[in-house]
Amino acid sequence: MKNIVIGRYIPGDSFLYRMDPRVKLIALFILFVAVFVIDELLVMGLALLGILVLLPLGKISLKKVYFGLRPLLFLLIFTFVFQILFNTQGRLLGTLRLTFDPLNVALSVGIFAAWLFLKRFTSFTFISFLVMVAGVLTLLSQLTLLASFGSFTIAIYEEGLLFAIFILLRLVIIVTLSTILTITTKPTDLNLGLERVLKPLKIIRVNTEEIAMIIGISLRYIPTLLDEANKIILAQASRGVDFQEGKIKDKVVQIISLLVPMFIISFQRSDELANAMEARCFVPGKPRTRLNQLTWKPLDTAVLVVTLTLMIVSIGVRILW
Repeated sequence: MKNIVIGRYIPGDSFLYRMDPRVKLIALFILFVAVFVIDELLVMGLALLGILVLLPLGKISLKKVYFGLRPLLFLLIFTFVFQILFNTQGRLLGTLRLTFDPLNVALSVGIFAAWLFLKRFTSFTFISFLVMVAGVLTLLSQLTLLASFGSFTIAIYEEGLLFAIFILLRLVIIVTLSTILTITTKPTDLNLGLERVLKPLKIIRVNTEEIAMIIGISLRYIPTLLDEANKIILAQASRGVDFQEGKIKDKVVQIISLLVPMFIISFQRSDELANAMEARCFVPGKPRTRLNQLTWKPLDTAVLVVTLTLMIVSIGVRILW
């Protein structure tokens, strides 16, 4: 949990850090629109390549972006596999026949058990998982020495494979852009930027200050609560609790031992926050002054022009291609 970067600001010095938070939010929305407008795999790949070029220019570590993607790896894999298995459009590229007999099933279970044991000793858990899956599929498809008791055929179609890659790239781009926003923007600046961007909603009597404050507080306390959860896990581990092993009943008890103190800590944090806001004379709905004021710079105008151009280009490609 200590490596999770969702909602966590990481100090740095690049043009991404110097941008106005209002421009970041508007540019993020524009880029999201552009990403959803794109319907060509080649263009989506070029968009991902552009983001990978942006990362070193903005002095953002690729490792931090990976940590932002890691909580969603299961969703990414599930989406990719789902499209492969159930999208049967286009030309048939090949089939993979999995045969089940006592020997290859026992060996596959052994490989999975070995992975469960060894994954704690490596920091490349995702790569080791892919290697484990590849080994199991190879066994089930190539090794058949005893009488089989079942089989399963996986058919891979061209459209299914291309669309699976397309959806995977889109999700990676969206999560990466969101991670860049939270990494390069302080929670207070993000809160102020949200308030300014949502200000036009006051016309329809929407309290934008409270909405921005709620979103800002949520983003601010995600890493704090994750750190607290990590401390509780370490404290429980020092008392002999293992969150990775044991039966289902034991895991339920272990999760409860984590959730109960997390709820207590959350309520304590909210009470402390309420007292701090009251001590600063915070009154909901009343106008407030700001110590730091946002300033619009030529860099912000240039970034906004570039993002608008990218959206127009993506719409043009969608229409003309």
